[in-house]
Amino acid sequence: MTKLEVRPEEKTTGDNEDSESVEEQPLDIGEHYLVRRKSDDWHPAEIIQSRFNEQENHYEYYVHYEGYNRRLDEWVPRDRIMNSRFDMSDQQWKNVNVEKGTVDILELTDRKITRNQKRRHDEINHIQKTYAEMDPTTAALEKEHEAITKVKYIDRVQIGVYEIDTWYFSPYPDEYGKASKLWICEYCLKYHKFETSYCMHLNQCKRRQPPGNEIYRKGTLAIWEIDALQHKMYCQNLCLLAKLFLDHKTLYFDVDPFLFYVLCEVDKEGAHIVGYFSKEKDSPDGNNVACILTLPPYQRQGYGKLLIAFSYELSKLEGAVGTPEKPLSDLGKLSYRSYWSWVLLDVLRDFRGSVSIKDLSEMTSITQTDIISTLQSMNMVKYWKGQHVICVTPKLVEEHIRSAQFKRPRLSVDVCQLKWAPRRNKTGKR
Repeated sequence: MTKLEVRPEEKTTGDNEDSESVEEQPLDIGEHYLVRRKSDDWHPAEIIQSRFNEQENHYEYYVHYEGYNRRLDEWVPRDRIMNSRFDMSDQQWKNVNVEKGTVDILELTDRKITRNQKRRHDEINHIQKTYAEMDPTTAALEKEHEAITKVKYIDRVQIGVYEIDTWYFSPYPDEYGKASKLWICEYCLKYHKFETSYCMHLNQCKRRQPPGNEIYRKGTLAIWEIDALQHKMYCQNLCLLAKLFLDHKTLYFDVDPFLFYVLCEVDKEGAHIVGYFSKEKDSPDGNNVACILTLPPYQRQGYGKLLIAFSYELSKLEGAVGTPEKPLSDLGKLSYRSYWSWVLLDVLRDFRGSVSIKDLSEMTSITQTDIISTLQSMNMVKYWKGQHVICVTPKLVEEHIRSAQFKRPRLSVDVCQLKWAPRRNKTGKR
């Protein structure tokens, strides 16, 4: 495989001959340069913005790595950027692996990869669709969204014991939105620009858990239901925090029509926020989740699927089928597809006799559309005489269950510990 080779004399280290000219020759916004990533490899990147870091006393550049998700955009010092511009017409860079240990998508094209293989590769490696791959309306909206959220000024947040690198822009008020780091109270989610004011707040804040009603407790895990109409400030702060890790999130301030379900780990100090999902009080589209997030320190531990499972348990109590609001993030797609696959395989494994997609939907509260797409991804449904027909054998189900791709969720909802009843609207209906 072709690799980018960087000659030692081209690196902009502090002791080379060009070091004195670094300050004198600012980089051009919109141009491409080779940038050294945190993984220590060099990759073409576009210069999006520049700023002067007063704490470090040097200029920084905000860069977007070509072919990567915008969550990896970051501020980098000048010494991580080559002096000369990079010619994007040079195809050599595209042969470099996007992720170590993964198959190069450009190598796969020689073998005519399937759409499912390409989709899964793109999801795993966070490859963004190009504007050409989108329909015109989506492309126009995406361009507008990208222009508004192009630069992420907040690099890190301190919440509880964790200092977390952020992924995306979030519309915090200007006074806070341009700070490189924010300190956030993990109990009330109030944000601070300076560590001193944050420490003063911690000494005064009496809250040790989210507001609202605790509706679930199993061991050290608990979930609170919060009506945004009653606890508006907390929910707005939660949305601003979530936007730092979600690209296409538009709900920040108009939170009144939503309920929030916050998952926490509880110890003697208090309830530490792990993640949450929001839900419209009355969704005309039948969405049982509007937005869902597990904070980065708690990802890959089963909490995301626990929140997904919890949303479907609420749908079952409501006697309704539900689906998450689209579009899902790349991580959201992976989590939901994994959850749907396991739930359907678990039902089919124990089922005897004929079963329809409608039957599966009523049993699981998953919409028929989501069931069909999930079964199609596992080659377990065919389109015959105008309808989708499930084609599955016990042997095929067991093969899927035993494969590494489909794993039983680490955490599950104990419905006996769920203390919740559907709300009634003005007409008295649930």
